[in-house]
Amino acid sequence: MSFEIVKKFEEKIASFYGAPYAVAVDCCTHAIELCLRYKKIKEINVPKRTYVSIPFLSKKLNIKLSWVDKEWQDYYFLTDDIIDAAVLWKKNTYIKDKFMCISFQYRKHLNLGRGGVILVSSHTDYKELKKMAYDGRTPDIPWREQNIESMGYHYYMTPETAQKGIEKLPEAIKTKPKKWNYRDWPDLTKMKIFS
Repeated sequence: MSFEIVKKFEEKIASFYGAPYAVAVDCCTHAIELCLRYKKIKEINVPKRTYVSIPFLSKKLNIKLSWVDKEWQDYYFLTDDIIDAAVLWKKNTYIKDKFMCISFQYRKHLNLGRGGVILVSSHTDYKELKKMAYDGRTPDIPWREQNIESMGYHYYMTPETAQKGIEKLPEAIKTKPKKWNYRDWPDLTKMKIFS
């Protein structure tokens, strides 16, 4: 199976959300991490009620964490242009010029077991984030034939996951999604790890 199937999956997801581009990755948390690294972010605003991996990124990346007591549904902004939209499933909801990170984890509407995408407006952002997800290399050229010049991470979506996404996508589009909101998560600031 070739990585061409990943590109097809990206195109279908970008079209569903109304985004110019989608970068497929292995999970939504890594999608957010790549955006934070790419934009060289120094501080994130994290709702007290969200998934636990999001505040962990502040420690991992050595950036400031500011807790916010925020009621949210479908998505929230971590920075002015990076959005955690892990639970969002609605056609044509991409917000122009933003980095929107979507999850395909096993509990999400498009359940692939694991996976995610970054929706972006710019082809430059698409190319750079794609390289970052693929160990700093251009995905369609064998890495041994490249003079890799940028830092990369091993966060790409496998062709098998993308194939599963293409197969499940028509049913996901027809089916009404669960409506998630901040009440679906506990208050993380009450956990020992964050005290």
